[in-house]
Amino acid sequence: MTQAPTPLWLQGREAVIAAASPDDWREEVPDYHLSHTVMPGQRTTDHAPGSLEAIVESIVQVFEMEVSHKADPATWVSMVSEKFRTRVNGGAWADSAEIVDRGSYNVLIGDSVFYGKETFESSHDVFHTAFPQGFYWEVLEVLSPPPVVAFKWRHWGAFEGEYQGFPPDGRTIEMFGMSVAKVSDDLKLLEVEHFYDPNAFLGQMTGGCPVAHVAQVADGAHSD
Repeated sequence: MTQAPTPLWLQGREAVIAAASPDDWREEVPDYHLSHTVMPGQRTTDHAPGSLEAIVESIVQVFEMEVSHKADPATWVSMVSEKFRTRVNGGAWADSAEIVDRGSYNVLIGDSVFYGKETFESSHDVFHTAFPQGFYWEVLEVLSPPPVVAFKWRHWGAFEGEYQGFPPDGRTIEMFGMSVAKVSDDLKLLEVEHFYDPNAFLGQMTGGCPVAHVAQVADGAHSD
């Protein structure tokens, strides 16, 4: 019996990039070379190829790439885009159209005293500036199998660039969370709920004081 080919969205980011049309990308084709050269030495897990952990990590990486770099949800292969929705900490749901309009970072961070009002483009610039050597993500543990996949994760990067007026100190900034994803029979994303503390994450780059952060932002605005 001939084995069915692995669906594109389960083959990883590089395969999805290779299969995409040049017109699919918002700007240039994304480059993930640091994920291959830097990330392996910094991660805390080493999932066996084909394991549920490895599959979940790959799907989420493809998802993040598509919502960040593809403007048309019709080209997103990691999800059923006309049904997809996501939310953070039990808040309001956001569908594919809202992700395109607001930006995935803005949707996933939400309202935080440590984070200003950003456009789609500026939200990416904020974190690319703060983490010039990459801001990586790994699955720590998968707690339940499809169709409702619960998993713990870690996000991290070296704080080596300015964050909204706050100077870098070179520390590794980490955040930890848990997500629950509903998937289709062919493992496309239908719904994802994320649970984590954005203030605990962003506060690491701002000294953890909301008042100081507001003052810093105000000073920056007055100096322009």
